[in-house]
Amino acid sequence: MATKMSFSPRIACVMVGLPARGKTYISQKVCRYLTWLGINTKVFNVGNCRRELCGAQQDHSFFDPNNVSGQKQRKEAANMTLQQMLKWYDEEDGVVGIYDATNSTLERRKWLQDTLTQQDIQVFFIESICEDEALVAANIKDVKLSSPDYKLMDPEKAVSDFQARIAQYTSQYQTIVEQDYSYIKLINVGSQVIVNMVKGYLESRIVYYLMNLHIRGRKIYMSRHGESMFNLKGLLGGDADLSPRGRLYAEMLPGIVKEKLGGKELVVWTSTLKRTIQTSEHLPYLKQHRKALDELDAGVCDGLTYEQVEEKYPEDFARRDDDKFNYRYRGGESYRDVVHRLEPIIMDLERQEDILIVGHQAIIRCLYGYFMNYNQEDLPYIKIPLHTLIELTPKAYYCEEKFYKADIPAVDTHRPKPTERRPPINTQAVLGSGGEVPSPLLPPPSSTLSAPSSS
Repeated sequence: MATKMSFSPRIACVMVGLPARGKTYISQKVCRYLTWLGINTKVFNVGNCRRELCGAQQDHSFFDPNNVSGQKQRKEAANMTLQQMLKWYDEEDGVVGIYDATNSTLERRKWLQDTLTQQDIQVFFIESICEDEALVAANIKDVKLSSPDYKLMDPEKAVSDFQARIAQYTSQYQTIVEQDYSYIKLINVGSQVIVNMVKGYLESRIVYYLMNLHIRGRKIYMSRHGESMFNLKGLLGGDADLSPRGRLYAEMLPGIVKEKLGGKELVVWTSTLKRTIQTSEHLPYLKQHRKALDELDAGVCDGLTYEQVEEKYPEDFARRDDDKFNYRYRGGESYRDVVHRLEPIIMDLERQEDILIVGHQAIIRCLYGYFMNYNQEDLPYIKIPLHTLIELTPKAYYCEEKFYKADIPAVDTHRPKPTERRPPINTQAVLGSGGEVPSPLLPPPSSTLSAPSSS
């Protein structure tokens, strides 16, 4: 069984940049990526503490560098956030803390550098610089719509106030020039990257991720393949063809995608297995078949029903219920293995514009879990129904999701997370009585005629 990743150094990623430069978006993305890899990571947002201390509805004058009272209150919020992060390192074994704020002066960065290094925490600054006015305007609109600071405010007034706030910060902004600091500068959404004094494995991993990241708006579509013949028989793995209902879904999918996407183009990724390729065959877009998107390898259980797995490998069956994320099929893979197999896919995915991935249940769970920030314990139980298109839209503070269910019945392959551990079944006693081994994994055939509803 795979073990959890462990890292001895503690790292503080300190964001730097003017408002509307994608700092919060970058913070959340780095957090989701590292958490997905099993690294204990958390974002600490100074704006949240400032709202807690001073209230959310502060106009731009609060951020004026000449506003002594405002300066004092913002410094208090910065210190409060830092203390929360330090407490998290000590009490929750934190590994990577992300300090999300403008940190736009040499003085503020020195205070953070000195305070954190005194606690034996590596400091890595991440500066986002954007001179693209159209992109800044789009980011302002996004922040205006989603930030708690402008909740229920007239949109035009919100944009005007936020632009004035940016001007306040711009008047005192100092880009990173401290050559003895470890940092990365992302200029114009990564069109230029400057890296200085990167230290160790984790910082290198973060740099590699950031170099593949962009903050332009896009949509990510995901769909499992259509219902397969193995789905109908309750068999694991394999390389089966689509069922007749699965082929109907393949014919309907292009219309669903076109309706949601409009006239825009996208790229389609599938696995190398027949059921995903057949599902995508009517889509009029550029397609790539990628081995890394193949379904979780069930090893010696490939081609078996869950009843047969429980009969042949009762102890393994129980262990899988105990820790499904880390359980590895004999000769096959675990969910943890799949996550690491998919890491290059995530890197490539972050460079893409609009895209559709036609994949398998475990694969879509891992990718969906990455975008929606699922913990590893719950990831293997995410409900990903057949004949359903998932639309994800990454935002600064969250990832918006929509499910579009096709009106084509399909078997339900979802198994909920067990509420308690079941003891391994005594297969000899059951089989000796002439009965069949009951399966807790699939509903009876009479209840599998339609896919579960989605929201």
